[in-house]
Amino acid sequence: MHRDLQLQEWSAVCAIEDIVPDTGVCALLGGRQVAVFRVGEKRLFAIDNYDPHSHAAVLSRGLVGSIGERVVVASPIYKQHFDLATGECLESEAHSVASYPVRVENGTVWVAT
Repeated sequence: MHRDLQLQEWSAVCAIEDIVPDTGVCALLGGRQVAVFRVGEKRLFAIDNYDPHSHAAVLSRGLVGSIGERVVVASPIYKQHFDLATGECLESEAHSVASYPVRVENGTVWVAT
């Protein structure tokens, strides 16, 4: 779930061209690791990079795909699926992660934390 937008700070992450379509990158924003994903040419998502199942910061390296209408990333360790729009863990809602607003401005990807 996104936090209150008025309390968030926007940070530049990288150029959109730096993220290969259907993959993710990791950014350190305010002491927090955030996984930023580019799906197709223009869709962007941001969630915590920390995988609560394996206790490792690896979600940015997971496989991007879909389950029904949901765009997900599969953790590279135990393969749990996280909804990129909401951060919800499909196998165990208790292990969900935070999601963050993301936008592109003049070719630069920005994430609010």
